[in-house]
Amino acid sequence: MTGRWIGVVLAAAAVCAASGCAAVSERRDAATAATAHFEKALRARRYAAACAVLAPTTREELARSARVTCEEAMGQEEVPAGGAVRHVDVYGNQARAVLTRDTVFLSRFPGGWKVTAAGCQERPEKPYRCGIKGG
Repeated sequence: MTGRWIGVVLAAAAVCAASGCAAVSERRDAATAATAHFEKALRARRYAAACAVLAPTTREELARSARVTCEEAMGQEEVPAGGAVRHVDVYGNQARAVLTRDTVFLSRFPGGWKVTAAGCQERPEKPYRCGIKGG
């Protein structure tokens, strides 16, 4: 009987590994860390660090729309302090991080997770409205 259970457990582990069970939790953890890093940089007013976590098109759009550097534009934006990360949903290479008072969207790039939109407010039956977003 014990040998049979070991076989079942090993088969279940193989299915989980093949289907990416660990990969989802690893991606979620990495997206959570990127969100926390972004939030910490914003709270500390370290705008260069916050810009470094932004996706390239988001960083460019922010600077272009304000006609200043990303760091200057980040200082001008009124992104609310998001608070603690409550949960993160990962869908392939995309993620949504729900904080206490904000929602942040991220994408996975070769160098890691980057924020594509922040300062986002949910609107019933409409897309989120975001203060910082890519073009």
